[in-house]
Parts: sequence; C-alpha cells; structure tokens
Amino acid sequence: MKRIDVVTRPEKLVGLKEIFATHNCQGMTVSSVMGCGRQRGYLPEMNFTGDDINLLPKILVFAVVEDEKVDELLADIATAIGTGTNGDGKVFITDVLDAMRIRTSERGLDAIN
Repeated sequence: MKRIDVVTRPEKLVGLKEIFATHNCQGMTVSSVMGCGRQRGYLPEMNFTGDDINLLPKILVFAVVEDEKVDELLADIATAIGTGTNGDGKVFITDVLDAMRIRTSERGLDAIN
C-alpha cells in the first residue's frame, strides 16, 4: 500500500476527487493548509494587505491506495490538475506498512477497500 499526499491549489479539489473516484480509491482526507514553494509564496494578485506573508492557501489531500494504482493515479493527477505554472503543487508517495479499519478490525488492503 502507498500513501499519496497531494498538496495543490484549493480549486483543484473537485478534479482530485474525480480522479480518486475513477481509480476506485475508497477514501481520502482533505485539509486546508498554507505553504510556499519555488515561487516563495508571492503572487502579486494575492497581496491584498501589502504584507509579505509569503504563504498561499493550499489543500492537502491524502489517500492510501494499492501499489498497482499508483502510476496511473499519478499520471491522471498530472494531466488533470497540472497547469504548467508555479504553484501546481507536489505529490508525495510513501509506503504504508499496515492499516486497520477500527469498526471491523480488518487489516491491510481489506481495511482500505
């Protein structure tokens, strides 16, 4: 199993939800976060106060998926939400050793499917 963490623009959430649904990924967790990357968080159109805060609103979406789904999922994410400009975000992939569904005590893939 792999954990997929996607950090991107808030307006990309609907597209991400559709991608995960297309790949039959059963669940996801979404958080509102602030951050900056290569652009250092500066966008002139976002500087309403004149302050140099250098953090932009982002979302963090994470899901645990089967290993076999990762490559197609990443390709679809890049195609569907990538604009080719700074601020598109990042995807981080990490190994998940185990998972457990609390309600039934199912473990491993049974817990995420």
